[in-house]
Amino acid sequence: MLDRTYPTQVCSIARALEVIGERWSVLIIRDAFLGRSRFSEFQRSLGIARNVLAARLNHLVEEDVLEHADDGRYLLTRKGRELAPVMHQLMKWGDKHYAPDGPPRLTLHRGCGGDVEGDMICRRCGELVRPGQIELAPGPGLQTIVP
Repeated sequence: MLDRTYPTQVCSIARALEVIGERWSVLIIRDAFLGRSRFSEFQRSLGIARNVLAARLNHLVEEDVLEHADDGRYLLTRKGRELAPVMHQLMKWGDKHYAPDGPPRLTLHRGCGGDVEGDMICRRCGELVRPGQIELAPGPGLQTIVP
């Protein structure tokens, strides 16, 4: 891990990566955006070892990206929800460069149904789309990874 004090650099990207830059953490955040909230749901989705999952969840709670609710669910905090545009951009970048059979999930403008690309503009109505106005639908690439 990088030194959290960053004595030789002032870099918000490096600081943010200390919180969400580990692979499992990003995938947990992705799953939280997909509606998963229980330990067992994350474990089933990710196939991650229980101790690793517990450590990553605890880290995300400590960093206020997730909150551990009284009923045992892990929920995105405001800080966590603010990652929506970042996650959307990362997904669109992956779709463009690493989804030969098409995107696994489509991002659609809720209500309008138009496709929302990385610039957050609806291709159908031309509006700027806020993260809460996006709905996910199965894309053509999902068929290639789901038996």
